[in-house]
Amino acid sequence: MSKTTKGTILVEGEEVTISNPDKLLWPEAGITKKLYLEKLAEISPYLLRYCRNRLLTTIRYPDGVGRKFFYQKNAPEPLPSFVRTSMHEGVDYVVLDSLPVLLWLGNLACIEFHPSLHYVHEQLPCEWMIDLDPSREEEPRIMEAAAYVGDILASLGLQSVPKTSGATGVQIIVPVEYGVTFDELRLIGQFVARYATEKYPELFTIERLKKDRGDKIYFDYLQHYGGKTLAAPYTPRARPTANVSTPLTWDEVRSNPLPSDFNLHNIGERLKQKGDLLAEVPPQSVQLILQHLR
Repeated sequence: MSKTTKGTILVEGEEVTISNPDKLLWPEAGITKKLYLEKLAEISPYLLRYCRNRLLTTIRYPDGVGRKFFYQKNAPEPLPSFVRTSMHEGVDYVVLDSLPVLLWLGNLACIEFHPSLHYVHEQLPCEWMIDLDPSREEEPRIMEAAAYVGDILASLGLQSVPKTSGATGVQIIVPVEYGVTFDELRLIGQFVARYATEKYPELFTIERLKKDRGDKIYFDYLQHYGGKTLAAPYTPRARPTANVSTPLTWDEVRSNPLPSDFNLHNIGERLKQKGDLLAEVPPQSVQLILQHLR
């Protein structure tokens, strides 16, 4: 196929236009747009679960990873009839709720998917996420740090699931019973963050300014809030090795994996073997913890 190839594919009864299927989106990983769309279809049952009925921000790389990119909040024109949008605070967001929409976005070279932390037309969080953000590009202690946070949450009676951000960090997700507010989760987050920084002062910081963090890992409990986003579970990332943000077991965390160990080339096989680790943890109640903190 030539680079100017353009055609349509039929997906779940919808016609999706595909252009330039041979364009390299991840040159170093050898991933063309055609292969990317195949991989998106493969992971779609998992990725869609955490984007459905949420406001979507994407990061687009029209000429491939490593070239110019831009964040897209407003739905791009022209909009196919099968794409649903939702207006929120003056922005008309795409709602990523089906495979045709996912492949349409993939064809536009949307590489990363960052959904809102609340559902469309609602204000309550869907889950609770702690973001561990290294100050260094290479951080050999990130999995050790994640394990400590997992232990602290377990001591509070909370089951949690760690996931690679796909970039340099780790996010720890606690499925919560619906009804808790962002402010209530922020209160618990602040408590856990302060405990972690006091117990492991060489490892963690809650200093917001990057220039003042030194080489410490930022325990970010503030990013989980209305109007903010975090990388979705199973989203690809714009890294040379085509990393995918991947939920892990705590045993895997203790074996100190690299973010690049989980990528578009191998994520499908992993999901066949392990399924969705996030879906295995039931929603947790945080009411007892809130009572103690109040």
